[in-house]
Amino acid sequence: MMPIKVPDPGADQEAEEQGAVDPSGLPPRDVLRVLYIDDDPGLGRLVRRKLSRLGFEVDLATSGVEGLARLSGGGIDAVALDHFMPGQDGLETLAAIRAMPDPPPVVYVTGTQESRIAVAALKAGAADYVIKEIENDFIELLGSAIEGAVQTVRMRRAHEAAEEEIRVARDRFEALAAERALLLREMNHRVGNSLQIIVSMLHVQAGATGNPEVQEALNAARGRVAAVAQVHRRLYTSDQVATVAVDQYLAALVDDLQVSARHGDAGIALSVASDPVAIDPDRAVAIGVIVTELVINASKYAYPGGAGPVRITLRESEGTIRLVVEDDGVGLPPESAVSTSGLGNRIVRAMAAKLSAQLSFIARQPQAGETGTCVCLVFPLDARS
Repeated sequence: MMPIKVPDPGADQEAEEQGAVDPSGLPPRDVLRVLYIDDDPGLGRLVRRKLSRLGFEVDLATSGVEGLARLSGGGIDAVALDHFMPGQDGLETLAAIRAMPDPPPVVYVTGTQESRIAVAALKAGAADYVIKEIENDFIELLGSAIEGAVQTVRMRRAHEAAEEEIRVARDRFEALAAERALLLREMNHRVGNSLQIIVSMLHVQAGATGNPEVQEALNAARGRVAAVAQVHRRLYTSDQVATVAVDQYLAALVDDLQVSARHGDAGIALSVASDPVAIDPDRAVAIGVIVTELVINASKYAYPGGAGPVRITLRESEGTIRLVVEDDGVGLPPESAVSTSGLGNRIVRAMAAKLSAQLSFIARQPQAGETGTCVCLVFPLDARS
């Protein structure tokens, strides 16, 4: 037969004093361990007994030195600290506690007429203070102050932890974004180099053939590839890898086209005027290819046997871009402007469709002294529009 164990009332009372028994009979949901430092051992036992009934676990220390030694062992959620103690008073002990790494909150316990000391304790880092009046609700107020101080510390630490998580996530995102930008820049650098090699090969091939038609076709292909290569060159030399500055891109593209548009001392003179507009790389390629094709056409047909200007203008207004390429040459017959089915015309129309652009050939009036060809494209700045 199993022996019957008889409960020891003295043991229950001692356990209650240590905070292990909840008078309600229910287990505490969040037991706080409190260190009460006071040189009056009788008051300390009274505080421990009453705080234990309120659900706290209480350790006692009768001096600042003893309290600091207990704190060094860890496991303390809050400290209740009396001011008047021999050897090392409460303010000195408070300073030593605050100097510890990650110190617990301190509730300062003062006498009735010692508001000056309470203010000094708060300035020194105490979380709260309680007036020590045994005949009043001193211990209940002390328990409430301890709970409030611990809750404040926990909220502060949770806030700091959340901010740290946000900072770490932000740093990780910035690092990933920087790595992605570097990879995109490197990719554009390699693509640009590869396209430049193709441009050089087309140039060599054009120079090696004696057939004017083949040479013309190779030079046209070289211009088209160069327009795409220029976009990638702008991307890997710019801080922005998601957009292309169209004004800078067109200026560099025109410099490249000007070289191939010269035929000895003759040839067209290119000029560009563009608003500072940023656009995505795919649409920038379409703009570059259109400008290249129209410049190639102007160099072949606008000024037969002579020279003249070709003006490239890009303006942005209220989310709409207007691109104009015009010359003062001999112009095109109206039916040619509309119905030509050559490769260059098909490329221009395909790129205009990619831009969702309205393509028009503006008629000139020779009787009014107007000559040349004017091609206009109007399209939205935002591709989603």
